Amino acid sequence: MVGAGILSTTAGEMSARFVIGGAIVSLFAVVAEVCRPKTFAGLFGAAPSVALTTIGIAIAQHGKNYAATEARSMVFGAIAFLIYAAAAGWILMRYKTRALVTAAALLPLWLGASLAVWFVASP
Repeated sequence: MVGAGILSTTAGEMSARFVIGGAIVSLFAVVAEVCRPKTFAGLFGAAPSVALTTIGIAIAQHGKNYAATEARSMVFGAIAFLIYAAAAGWILMRYKTRALVTAAALLPLWLGASLAVWFVASP
């Protein structure tokens, strides 16, 4: 497709993701610097910036309806991750297990929660 723009090619899309993602990560890193406690700084530097970049590129490339589906899927994943993280935190504090073992053992919980949220909330 001639003249479809820079986002029509894989290399162009990857370049756009790199530049836009880097700018948004930098913005969120500045926000993280002013937040307390510092342990939350990584949250501001990673997930929101990647999600915003992905949604922006999805809108530019596929339109608003496709991006809305992507955003809904991100919300479902976030809910499932909250369940997973809460369970991991509880087990780690209650039973004093090793973090790697606990995190790996609970991956099926995350998958199950993701599928359950998707099944219940999807139209």
